[in-house]
Amino acid sequence: MAQAMRRGPSVSLFATDGKPHPLQDTLMAVTLVLGVLALVTAMFHDLHLLSSWAGLVGIVTGGYGLFISATTRERFFTIIGLGAAALGFFLGMAHGGLFGGVLG
Repeated sequence: MAQAMRRGPSVSLFATDGKPHPLQDTLMAVTLVLGVLALVTAMFHDLHLLSSWAGLVGIVTGGYGLFISATTRERFFTIIGLGAAALGFFLGMAHGGLFGGVLG
């Protein structure tokens, strides 16, 4: 009756497959940092260059990270960072854009 005592697989949003994923984890962390940076700097009108470029790089990084992600934990945090990067990018574009005031 050993089968009766065996525990089922743990179902969790942050569950992992038990294998290391250094590239995916790095992309997830970079996307989160760029997303937070873009979102925070979007609150200041004069920092639109930093906000829009950090958001654009965060969107590209998050898109690739989402494409190669292997676990739900990676996808969850990458989507949060991707949303923050996109919002920061759009607000930065509204405040002056990628080259606002620099190229004309």
